[in-house]
Amino acid sequence: MRTNKNEASIVRFYQMMLNASLIILGLVLSFYLLRELYAIVVDAVQGNTNVHDILEKVLAFFLYFVFVSMIVKYFHEAYHFPLRYLIYIGITGTVRFIIVNRDDAMNNLILSLVIFILVISYIMLAPRQNKAGEAKEIIE
Repeated sequence: MRTNKNEASIVRFYQMMLNASLIILGLVLSFYLLRELYAIVVDAVQGNTNVHDILEKVLAFFLYFVFVSMIVKYFHEAYHFPLRYLIYIGITGTVRFIIVNRDDAMNNLILSLVIFILVISYIMLAPRQNKAGEAKEIIE
């Protein structure tokens, strides 16, 4: 019986440490998210016409946004990351990469195949509908 209490306290300690680390990481990423937003607003007000510079800042903003939302999802989903969410992040990140680096056609073709495989994986993990129209979750 003693080992169960020790195991539970060890698990609780590491869970608290992980949660605290993610909260700190979320705060740091939120700071950078707001900093990118400020830079985008400054560029818009100053009339910056360099599309690549603005696009780079917008993509950085969305990267910070995705990571912050991933941390929020972790706490919302009872301390785990749903596999579907990670696949979705992979799809959107790959699409963003193709948008920014569109010079190499063969590389873009390979990345498009990666997106296709990720979409198929995402569809396979989607919740199934029963006859009443209620979603049945698949164990992840």
